Amino acid sequence: MHHLAIMHKQFLDKIIAGTKTIESRWYVTKRAPYGKITVGDVIYFKLSGGPVTTKASVQDALFFDLNHTPITELYHKYGRAIGFNDLKEMNEFAKNKNYCTLAFLEDVKPITPFAINKTGYGNANAWIIVKNIKDIRVTSAKK
Repeated sequence: MHHLAIMHKQFLDKIIAGTKTIESRWYVTKRAPYGKITVGDVIYFKLSGGPVTTKASVQDALFFDLNHTPITELYHKYGRAIGFNDLKEMNEFAKNKNYCTLAFLEDVKPITPFAINKTGYGNANAWIIVKNIKDIRVTSAKK
């Protein structure tokens, strides 16, 4: 499967630099990619308000119910790789969230930027799952 992760530049820059090796998603309810991302899937990264610029393969994926897994435990095991500077920052980010997905990234590489069409996926949706990224990739009209 292909996944489209929409994110802010500061986080994507860390992925490209190799200092953020785990993409995390934190939600109140079980939402994609929770339980829907597996080893070998490909994640395409799109800048919020911009094009898709980067892709990576999923080396591993873990799912946590935060009602049963302490944030402290997640921080000590994965916090730095997720991109958090300290436990306080992670606690604040995870506040009021119930579920967490961790996607371990490998083979991160820049790609030729392209736009996507999110019609039917919701404007505020920050994670989209498709069989093939070509299904939502915008191609320019032929002249």
